[in-house]
Amino acid sequence: MALVGPRQSGKTTLARSFGGEYFDLEQPAERVRLDLRWDELMAGRRFVVLDEAQAWPEVFPRLRGAIDDDRRRRGRFLLLGSVSPALMRQVSESLAGRLAVLELAPLLVAELDDTPLRDRWLRGGFPDGGVSVPKQFPAWQLDYLTLLAQRDLPGWGLPAKPQMTDRLLRMTAAVHGQIWNASQVGQSLGITYHTVNSYLDFLEGAFLVRRLQPWLPNLKKRLVRSPRVYWRDAGLLHALLGVRTVDDLLHQPWVGASWEGFVIGQIVEAIAARGSPIVPHYFRTSDGYEVDLVFKLGRHLWAIESKLTSSPAPQEFERFNAAADLIGADRRLLVAQVKSTVFNGERGIASLPEALRLLEKAGA
Repeated sequence: MALVGPRQSGKTTLARSFGGEYFDLEQPAERVRLDLRWDELMAGRRFVVLDEAQAWPEVFPRLRGAIDDDRRRRGRFLLLGSVSPALMRQVSESLAGRLAVLELAPLLVAELDDTPLRDRWLRGGFPDGGVSVPKQFPAWQLDYLTLLAQRDLPGWGLPAKPQMTDRLLRMTAAVHGQIWNASQVGQSLGITYHTVNSYLDFLEGAFLVRRLQPWLPNLKKRLVRSPRVYWRDAGLLHALLGVRTVDDLLHQPWVGASWEGFVIGQIVEAIAARGSPIVPHYFRTSDGYEVDLVFKLGRHLWAIESKLTSSPAPQEFERFNAAADLIGADRRLLVAQVKSTVFNGERGIASLPEALRLLEKAGA
């Protein structure tokens, strides 16, 4: 099995709690130790944890051979990686069909019942980024991104210099939740839109951003066909944009887009954590009918809209319903900061924690 996710999301802590033989393949001495013990480990019964497996590509052919020698034995290897399989070519090429891939996100709302929702939204879900010690936000996030720009992303193949990567990170934060315009971003950075899109692939592969592709039903209306880009962790987004407190956040002109991205991320990652990953989309027509999040879960097509309000106006739900009608969504939920949930099994309004519980029941 491969367990992937952003750095510092808790992969190593979780893996080491299972026991087994642990090797950190970013360390040359650990690679030597694994090499010398390989035959012993393959003959034994303990499972082997290989952390940051993408750092030592030579291990993948060995793994393929060991797996093929005894396909009936399962649970022998746990690979950890800080890049997605799209960047970890060795997984997709050498081990295709030989292991399952699971993603571990930073801590989710449902895992932090004792943390006020607004604090969780402000600081994000990284354990060391303010969840355990609130005062570490936002310095921890800025240090984290600096390390990625200077060491990790170049090591994973991003050809940009760290200064360019830093500008790109800030630019993507500035357009969080907007329709992606690679030409406009490229012009601001002095590079082509092809280069911008290739750089964005690396940010997505490092679990920093999420691209939502448009839902494109067969309609006569003109539809928006470019993706939207969201930062996956709200704490990283807010650190890049200079926000330090909830009060700062609530006074930003882009606060609605931040809340929207937070809601989308929590829903997508909570469903994936239960073993039912979805393919998220958004929907928007040229005349402004839109749905923030569209996905299939089981037999149903869900439409989710987020509103940063404690009392959504009736016309907001009416317009949302009109957009959901266009795509034929049979499950509709408006997520707002309401105190009580109203849901008749097909449509309704709920707070984010209650929306997550409703979706958990729907996917059970």
